[in-house]
Amino acid sequence: MSSIIIQFSIPRNTSFISNVSSKQRRFTAAASATSQGSQRARCSLQVDNEIQTERRTGGYQPTLWNFDSIQSFEFEYKDKEYPKKAAALIEKVKMLLLKEQRLELIDDLRRLGISCHFRNEIDQILKSKYLEKNELDERDLYSTALRFRLLRQYGFNVSQDVFDCFKNYKANDFHTKGLLQLYEASFLATHGEEIAKEFATKSLMKRVVDHEIDDIHLLSSVEAALEFPSQWRVQMPNAKSFIDAYKRRPDMNPVVLELAILDINIVQAQFLEELKETSRWWESTGLAQELPFVRDRIVECYYWTTGVVERREHGFERIMLTKINALVTTIDDIYEIYGTLEELQLFTDAILRWDIESIDKLPPYMKVCYLALYNFVNEMGYYTLKDKGFNSIPFLRKTWVDLVERYLIEANWYHKGYKPSLEEYINNAWMSIGGVPILSHLFFRLTDSIEEEASESVHEYHDIVRASCMILRLADDMGTSLDEVERGDVPKSVQCYMNENNASEEEARKHVRSLIEQTWKMMNKEMMDSQFAIYFVEVCANLGRMAQFIYQKESDGFGMQHSLVNKQLRSLLFEPYE
Repeated sequence: MSSIIIQFSIPRNTSFISNVSSKQRRFTAAASATSQGSQRARCSLQVDNEIQTERRTGGYQPTLWNFDSIQSFEFEYKDKEYPKKAAALIEKVKMLLLKEQRLELIDDLRRLGISCHFRNEIDQILKSKYLEKNELDERDLYSTALRFRLLRQYGFNVSQDVFDCFKNYKANDFHTKGLLQLYEASFLATHGEEIAKEFATKSLMKRVVDHEIDDIHLLSSVEAALEFPSQWRVQMPNAKSFIDAYKRRPDMNPVVLELAILDINIVQAQFLEELKETSRWWESTGLAQELPFVRDRIVECYYWTTGVVERREHGFERIMLTKINALVTTIDDIYEIYGTLEELQLFTDAILRWDIESIDKLPPYMKVCYLALYNFVNEMGYYTLKDKGFNSIPFLRKTWVDLVERYLIEANWYHKGYKPSLEEYINNAWMSIGGVPILSHLFFRLTDSIEEEASESVHEYHDIVRASCMILRLADDMGTSLDEVERGDVPKSVQCYMNENNASEEEARKHVRSLIEQTWKMMNKEMMDSQFAIYFVEVCANLGRMAQFIYQKESDGFGMQHSLVNKQLRSLLFEPYE
């Protein structure tokens, strides 16, 4: 397949000014935005005018979880006795893993969400599998494909040539397990590679439709993979469903199962404490109270982080990312829903200047948001300077400037009724989705030794950043574009393709899915051969994965609160595994 022909370029500092006048309402706001006890700038605003009635509204439902309900949740698994019990089980599984050195066990541990406890052991085993030449693999599609997939998923640059010996075989020559692993392996291809994805997909679908798979557990695995391949799955949000499947398997190991169940409950207690902290921050900003038109979705903002930042030790980063998600959502609603072009130009200019005096030039409701963002970014810059001796604020600030400039372009499109081409839309929208500030802040937190060259590469939007944001954007468009266009937003990628090619929605969605697959090939390459820290590479891939997980049912829980998203969220954050 050919590579994506999309130019990632957009003019800087594009200015759109409207003569639309604005009326404002009375606001009394205190934007303290305190975090971890630090004192920050505050503002108190008094304005007499009323909000314009002709302003748009997103029609968003109230939050399902208010501050008091979040703070009231408690889990027994935060007690010290449970981690001690888990530690004993971890040692047992380590011995099992080192003794058997089975790739299937490594795959199970990853899907169960507990592979983080065995990083050294898994790395040791995979290095030996990478270096050794297994003659049996040359006659066994299952072993070859599983080895290929796991090695690539863990960053080893193994060649697709390992599949050459199977090229003259037909589908009936392979067991279903081998075809399943070939299908899974095909999603690890890079540009210029084609690992029999179409062949494996059609072969598996035929066996499902023709009822040729007698093993109910294998059938379930095939159906799950056809819906969503392993390479695109996030760990923690999927862990409970895989535990359910694992416990029913005849080859289930009871020690592994016991550890998985205990671990998910311990992690859930950790997640809940992190959520409580971010909820206290969100309450302190007053944004949901003072800007009633924005989405009050702090729980959903935190839920996203559980798939993006997987490692247990990165709780600070999950809390930070939740705050970024909340700020991006708030600013997005200002640009997409509420602000006039004149006001949006003022806000964009204020972000560009980045000084405390800029607040005086803003309408009252924007002052609260501006100060919350200003305090947050400077605080994160402070921690990077204190912990790593690097001034990250110019880089962080750039990402927020780039974001609001892209928001302003889309606001102008909407107000002037302009319909962009697909290429024009994507060149703007891969940045307006909000992934760039997310990855910038995470880069500085997850990189131990920060170098100027690497920082500049990230903020010139290296391929790994672009790929992550592209997958995020396209997955978002596949999930929420109809709702957004119905309420008056600019056309998204699906609608742009339909308009440009006189195509049906089904044809447009097929095209966007192909763009996602091609972008993953770029991501796969970066995951095997990256100049950046492994932690940062992981979150870049996981941001795309979480987007696909969230939007696979065509809703994200931010706008229209989809019942499935809420069910998944409740299960991970509020319901211990019984």
